[in-house]
Amino acid sequence: MQTKGVTSFVTTAATVPEVRARRPKRADAARNYEALLVAAREAFAEGGVSTSLEDIARRAGVGIGTLYRHFPTRQDLLEAVYVHEVETLCRSAAALGELAPWDALVGFLNGVVGYASTKKAIAEELTAAHGKGSEFFQICRTEIGAAGEPLLRRAQAAGAARPDATFDDVLRMIAGLAMVAFPGPEERDRVLRMAFDGLRAQPAA
Repeated sequence: MQTKGVTSFVTTAATVPEVRARRPKRADAARNYEALLVAAREAFAEGGVSTSLEDIARRAGVGIGTLYRHFPTRQDLLEAVYVHEVETLCRSAAALGELAPWDALVGFLNGVVGYASTKKAIAEELTAAHGKGSEFFQICRTEIGAAGEPLLRRAQAAGAARPDATFDDVLRMIAGLAMVAFPGPEERDRVLRMAFDGLRAQPAA
């Protein structure tokens, strides 16, 4: 990305509340908005964040004019996809709460790793706009923590997770693993299982 583009990217950076405020209220517009988010998520995963907006509009079954009405810039679309994925991840915590405490916690953490791995390129683009420690990323991290921390506390109360761990500890551990370039998902999952073994409560000597 050229310096001129980075400067423009930074000056138009939005916060999470502003991204949410852009969502349309009318049913037909909301359907197009959601279709574009799904199409963009798939297109960015397959072709990277430089995928043409025309291709994304075609995937969503709408015209390019409709895309630009909802997302005037590529950054607007990247922000919306990122926030949508954070919300989807957080909603998954409620469904996982029906599982056994340890299984629910591990299920959520696997979801965090999957989210972090597939959104790496988007996160890098948005970091150029917002900065790594910006309000945008702080809000997203806080929401993930609010969804995941009760699952950790529940696992600790059940004696399944070590009592000295905090959710921040756990996020740091798995975030590092999510950024590693493994040869394949099998290798990544094997290393994750080792990390999760370290999070398990150890039997008393």
